[in-house]
Amino acid sequence: MTSRRGFIRAGLTTVGTLALRPFGLLPAMAQSASNYRALVCVFLFGGNDSNNTVVPMDDTSFQAYTTLRGGLALPASQLTAPVLSVSGAPYSFHGKLPDLANLFGSKELAVVANVGSLVQPLTRAQYQQAQAPIPNNLFSHSDQQLQWQTSVAQGHSPTGWAGRAADYIAGQKINTSDFPVFLSVSGNVLEGAGASSQPVAVTPGQSLMLQGFNNSKGSQARLDALTTLLTADTGVSLVQAANQVMANSMADAQALTNALGKAPTLKTQFPKTSLGAQLHQVAQIISVQSGLGMNRQIFFCSLGGFDTHVSELETHNALYPQVNDALIAFYNATQELGLADQVTTFTESDFSRTFQPTTGDGSDHAWGSNQLVFGGAVSGGQIYGQFPTFELSGPNDADTRGRWIPTTGVDQYGATLASWFGIPDSALSTVFPNLANFPTSKLGFVG
Repeated sequence: MTSRRGFIRAGLTTVGTLALRPFGLLPAMAQSASNYRALVCVFLFGGNDSNNTVVPMDDTSFQAYTTLRGGLALPASQLTAPVLSVSGAPYSFHGKLPDLANLFGSKELAVVANVGSLVQPLTRAQYQQAQAPIPNNLFSHSDQQLQWQTSVAQGHSPTGWAGRAADYIAGQKINTSDFPVFLSVSGNVLEGAGASSQPVAVTPGQSLMLQGFNNSKGSQARLDALTTLLTADTGVSLVQAANQVMANSMADAQALTNALGKAPTLKTQFPKTSLGAQLHQVAQIISVQSGLGMNRQIFFCSLGGFDTHVSELETHNALYPQVNDALIAFYNATQELGLADQVTTFTESDFSRTFQPTTGDGSDHAWGSNQLVFGGAVSGGQIYGQFPTFELSGPNDADTRGRWIPTTGVDQYGATLASWFGIPDSALSTVFPNLANFPTSKLGFVG
């Protein structure tokens, strides 16, 4: 029932933490757009081989890249023209990511190098001799996805880091309504689950409202009866919790539907792809943030298909244009809305992939990966963190195939984003429990 109407609330907490909100439009408080900030996550499911996303073009690095990558190495003709970073070092992007390369050149996009799940900083010797804590079930899709979404590298977490950030925003009443802080346009995800706040999920292009009701008296009577049933005290905890979740979902659906009904028509054209539709929906919701009473929002989008054990080059040639076209359209939309400085978009992925190719012209599961961050507030045109040394069995290799041990932790990456978003230093350790294990909590790529 919830999937048909395309609007669902993820997870259940205890009955005591479920606040029953009134039906209808949430208060539309007047706000200053300058006080608004949004984080937009684009998760590349399957493990994007970021070794071919951004390539260092200095002679030594490019020679090592070409030699060790074998059949996966892209010739210069299949890369964008080299773009100089702020430091003067040349980098090229995959040839199907030209607009992202241009954003790097215009200093609106940053690359955060070799990021991955860590409990604490880890060397090759410590990893191979098990002399330091190591993340659970390395190289596993499901485990690494959860570790990226929770920032908890060992053990189980029922909440995600963005959900814990949403808990803080809700607890401090930074928004002027109680519309959910975290909104996914890519189904239910753990990243947005909080201890006291709950995420919502919207399916782009589908009606948010319950089906089967209209404006007739009979239909409205049935809706009123349903509303009454949902608010009645059943005396059964599980039923009561489910009823409150449904009631909250209906209220949020009505609020969002009403707000989107007043949304401006965007002139920016989005590609007719899954990721394009997701980011178009996010842009529309951002355009009505004032009507929803929102000062802070977090969004989650995704694209799958990056598990490239075979035929990687052909797969990237199909996937990367979707990434490029959707992301540049979204950035153009934030400029159109006058909110480019207040919206920061960032990528995540399960892991990168082995530098050494497979026999099927693909790559296997690996670890540290390069991530992209862009927006008007980003200090772009720079590489943050450290690119791995392109050497099999070298100082950054977990084994002999180029599974790069991360030199930057998910905690550091997320904490930098969360700090810009408005989480104070005093609360960062609650959002990222392992942050104290790292020497630097904020990397400086946005602020």
